[in-house]
Amino acid sequence: MAVTVYIGLGSNLAEPLQQLASAVVALSMLPQTTLLAQSPFYRSSPVGPQDQPDFINGAVQLSTTLAPLALLDALQVIEQDQGRERLQHWGPRTLDLDLLLYGNDVIEHERLHVPHRELCNRDFALQPLLDLNPELSLPDGRMLRDLRDQCPDNHLQRLEPTGSDTPPWP
Repeated sequence: MAVTVYIGLGSNLAEPLQQLASAVVALSMLPQTTLLAQSPFYRSSPVGPQDQPDFINGAVQLSTTLAPLALLDALQVIEQDQGRERLQHWGPRTLDLDLLLYGNDVIEHERLHVPHRELCNRDFALQPLLDLNPELSLPDGRMLRDLRDQCPDNHLQRLEPTGSDTPPWP
């Protein structure tokens, strides 16, 4: 049975907008998966070390029959295909794909925690999710819009489409 999932996207290296656009295409081609919607992209200050470029972030909504760990494996393959190297915790990266929500499931596994552990503290993840679904809530019933209102400010700036090379907006 298909489940609705939300994936957070982030990049701050090697043409971040293009990295995210390529990731959306790769996500749309995953087996047993349909891309339902894509959020606008946002620029935000980095979390962690500040001696790195700003991040570009967004989110997608997918319908999938992939199990959570199979989906995580597929996300990590996309990251690796786009040059992801895990050199520094919260460091710069070509692509970061986070499984933020998997239906209404709560998953506590050594490789995967859903909802994402830091989701409530990241306006750059919450706002794109709200763009996709303003009524979205966590499995425990907390509304994402309330969490965003309480969230630390990462100087979020919505990026507007600028031309034909810009990823499509929903």
